Amino acid sequence: MENVAEQVNPQIEEAKEVIAEEQSKVQEALHRVVLAALGTVGLVQDEVEHFVNKAVERGQMAEKEARKTVHDVSEKRKGAEKQVDKRFKEVDKRFEEMLTKLNIPTKNDISALNEKISDLTKKVEELKN
Repeated sequence: MENVAEQVNPQIEEAKEVIAEEQSKVQEALHRVVLAALGTVGLVQDEVEHFVNKAVERGQMAEKEARKTVHDVSEKRKGAEKQVDKRFKEVDKRFEEMLTKLNIPTKNDISALNEKISDLTKKVEELKN
């Protein structure tokens, strides 16, 4: 029985590593998408501010109105950032649920298994001595 465990253990460890790497890649890609979305929102705000400043310089817009417009855009940007963050968390949660449904271990599952393996290894070593 111990011989079978020794043969299977390297394959299990390799599978865990592959799963963890793939999960990490997907989460990293999602994170990049979120950062790109936030960067785009920031660029839009910069362009609005530039446009409003030009309108004030040309006398097409009062400075008070311009400040209010920039403030409104800034508040909407903050709201958009919160929404993107919320959506990212929802996607991450759905991803974890999908892995569970597909019977693919999540990062937390792998960590828990690693802890159990460590505990069992210690117990086996104690029993050998």
